[in-house]
Amino acid sequence: MRKLLLVMLAMAVVVAAGAKEKKPKKEKKSKQQIEVVSEPVNIFSNEVDSMSYALAVNIASDLSKNLKTLPNGAYNSELFLKAFNAVIKGDSVLFSVEQSQSILQTYFTAAQEKMASEKKAEGTKFLTENAKNPAVQTTASGLQYIVLTETEGPKPQATDKVKVHYEGTLVDGTKFDSSYDRGESIDFPLNQVISGWTEGIQLMSVGSKYKFFIPSELAYGEQGAGGVIPPFATLIFTVELLEINPAAITDQIKELEIK
Repeated sequence: MRKLLLVMLAMAVVVAAGAKEKKPKKEKKSKQQIEVVSEPVNIFSNEVDSMSYALAVNIASDLSKNLKTLPNGAYNSELFLKAFNAVIKGDSVLFSVEQSQSILQTYFTAAQEKMASEKKAEGTKFLTENAKNPAVQTTASGLQYIVLTETEGPKPQATDKVKVHYEGTLVDGTKFDSSYDRGESIDFPLNQVISGWTEGIQLMSVGSKYKFFIPSELAYGEQGAGGVIPPFATLIFTVELLEINPAAITDQIKELEIK
């Protein structure tokens, strides 16, 4: 939280400085969408001045992206600058540092809880509607699935190692991972992945292809994952089972490798 405050204050320096300068004629924008003047104004007296300006540009460029991750991207720029300038000048402010940290903590915690609640409700609604599809089957745990391709043969146990191809999306269609896109299947012990996979893949035989609709409690729950899967997210996976390596065989291979 303290780091966020420091970064936001750094941005204010750039914004405040820009507000005092008359805007020159625009020429072009870089890849970071930074506006560059056609004829730079000579405001630098020494190397420290130019370094300071360049540092502000870099910090502000990064921060402008980070501010978009604030809840709804919302903040009051006028109050932000007013408070910042007051602190820099040594004037009185309405909140102490400790009060400010408490307010920020309360605000962001409430925002996160609201977003999580909305995401959970979204998942519940999706699964309720999805269950009405005649092709969808639901297990006792709440896992839903559709059989896309069915084959006959042995099914893996939770202790087995399996090889699969897969694609994962959120309920809004956002793709967050795909072995197909990477052009490389993956293999893993079936009891070391999310419980929705552990349960679902045990329903499959080699060569079969299923589509799983996994409630958040069978996936990554309230934590989410990797910055791409939000808390309480319901996940959709298309999975193709390519190979089963029973635990006994896997253990024998490991023993041979050790020897």
